[in-house]
Amino acid sequence: MATSAPTPLSGSMMLLPLQISSLLVHAARHHAEQQVVSCCPDGRIHRYTYAQCERRARRLAQALRQLGVSPGERVGTLAWNSYRHLELYYAISGSGAVCHTVNPRLFLEQIVYIINDAEDCCMFFDADLVPLVEKLAPRCEAVRHWVCLCDSNERPRANLEFQDFESLLTREDENFTWPELDERNASGLCYTSGTTGHPKGVLYSHRSTVLHSLAACLPDALCLDARAVILPAVPMFHANAWGLPYSAPLVGARLVLPGPRLSPQALYGLLESEQVTYAAGVPTVWTGLLEYLADGGRRLSSLRRALIGGSAPPQSMIAAFARHGVHVVHGWGMTETSPLATTSAPLRKHATASAESQQAICAKQGRSIFGVDLKIVGGSGEELPWDGLSMGQLWVRGHWVASDYFHGADRSCDGGWFPTGDIATVDADGYVQLKDRAKDLIKSGGEWIASIEIESVASAHPAVSQAACIARAHPKWGERPLLIVVRKPGVSVSGADLRAFFAGKVASWAIPDEVIFLEALPLTATGKVSKTQLREQFGTP
Repeated sequence: MATSAPTPLSGSMMLLPLQISSLLVHAARHHAEQQVVSCCPDGRIHRYTYAQCERRARRLAQALRQLGVSPGERVGTLAWNSYRHLELYYAISGSGAVCHTVNPRLFLEQIVYIINDAEDCCMFFDADLVPLVEKLAPRCEAVRHWVCLCDSNERPRANLEFQDFESLLTREDENFTWPELDERNASGLCYTSGTTGHPKGVLYSHRSTVLHSLAACLPDALCLDARAVILPAVPMFHANAWGLPYSAPLVGARLVLPGPRLSPQALYGLLESEQVTYAAGVPTVWTGLLEYLADGGRRLSSLRRALIGGSAPPQSMIAAFARHGVHVVHGWGMTETSPLATTSAPLRKHATASAESQQAICAKQGRSIFGVDLKIVGGSGEELPWDGLSMGQLWVRGHWVASDYFHGADRSCDGGWFPTGDIATVDADGYVQLKDRAKDLIKSGGEWIASIEIESVASAHPAVSQAACIARAHPKWGERPLLIVVRKPGVSVSGADLRAFFAGKVASWAIPDEVIFLEALPLTATGKVSKTQLREQFGTP
């Protein structure tokens, strides 16, 4: 007689849904007096606690219901890093709607497309963005309410009807209970930069965001704890400021929000006055800060960790931070990975390595954190070995990796894996090293040249502030690398000097034939160097 298979035994643990509101509730309950500090556009410093933040977020969630916002509807933000934006993060998602952060630095046509594609029902905006909002409002007909992040005494003049944020809150009380939501429900929406077509929306869930926040705090990830004073110099509209507005309340860390003022002087002043221990930003932000420090003989008195992402930091930047006693955490990811996927955390065996060797490890994109898996795929779809030499496309999958795009635009996954578009190697220890974006590789006479490698070498020259390398059409070789450089202030260096600097550092055929000097490199809306603009200007001789 056939016997039935045994019934699996269920565990007897509580099953609580993972919800974004729980992060702020935890901070308000267990780190009630911890501060959230905001630098206002006029330079004033606003301070309050996580407990106050959570109470105001509940008022705001109630106000959203009074505005008729239904669960699942998208609520947009056009705002800098501030306490009001933080309240929107939690009130929108915590009430069941979807928080859609919009990048105000994009082209007008892109912003119009993004708001209309998301079908935002409300739009919250900072007062200094009124000129932009006046252009958007007539073209974004689905937006029912425009709300300025100000109080009634600060209302800017505007050629549109809008409400002010503080008046919305004062009409509500704090008798709002965070609803219990399905953890798989959508919570946030971010769009890619759209450099190769229309921007595409990535729709995060409560589950994915909470798991991402937990993983980010791990020692071999971002290494966050309640003693940290965290300053995200990366905007809250750029991949959710790399998750720091969620991870900081999770551990109860002090959060310092810099607003729109990210000049080296303003950033240094805030780092010092608030005794920031942990800061995050793209390399262009840190280039300006490090030059400002060097020019004035200034020191960083409290900063101990600098998270760098968006593009790879040159080894010279890592060394410059080390001279200030600051450890660099190099993180890699994409909007589609929430964004954190790998970090450059060292292994035990690296403890005795030289400082230069450790900095070389940090310059790599690093090892996968728990929750994300990866592989390298060859041209025929085969998985390549982790030998540090085999180069192919990087594919990822995980608990906070997108399976497709909002509205089904260009379905992303291939057999459960997301193809990143990055060309990389992985060594035996699992360290990923990006060689280039597939579109940025340079094919010269049948040989591949990685622009990232050329940029890294050039950036190590003491006279170079920034460097970018692009392909330039060549009648014989097909393409040749063109190096574009910004000199450090008051320093002279020639193209011949830079070309000579490459000797012995790269293959002779990979040395750029020409060097062009600019006063500044063009940047994308997220602070990365815009190679698209450089190719348009210099791609053909």
